[in-house]
Amino acid sequence: DQHFTAGDKRTIVRYKDWNICLQVCYDLRFPVWSRNANNEYDLLIYVANWPEARKKVWKTLLQARAMENMAYVCGVNRVGIDGKGFVYRGDSMIFSPKGKKLADAGKREEVTRTCTLTRADLEELRAKFPAWKDADAFVISE
Repeated sequence: DQHFTAGDKRTIVRYKDWNICLQVCYDLRFPVWSRNANNEYDLLIYVANWPEARKKVWKTLLQARAMENMAYVCGVNRVGIDGKGFVYRGDSMIFSPKGKKLADAGKREEVTRTCTLTRADLEELRAKFPAWKDADAFVISE
């Protein structure tokens, strides 16, 4: 709270015909912040400082966000030890809209992984199982 202020809107950027929703670390715990009403985005990216002690939650919630939002999800997490002694193991990964792990950067080392995200697969899933059409008009307000 001394260096950052809370946001008041979601950031969705368009890049090469993909809509990408950008989120940060703690947002992962609150599914409403990533709610993909009307397929507003195709890829959800979390940039995080998620500690090793909560690694199971990190992995589980990334996968859940992919399945519930019918979108690709990429979680990018740090590695190493911070100034307070908290250990970060990485576990950066990418999940398909069906929850399949497509890439895993591993543990405790800086590495780069790539994978191909297929637009046709995403559109086919959304057409075959259009659950997104049944979402209510939930709105966050004060």
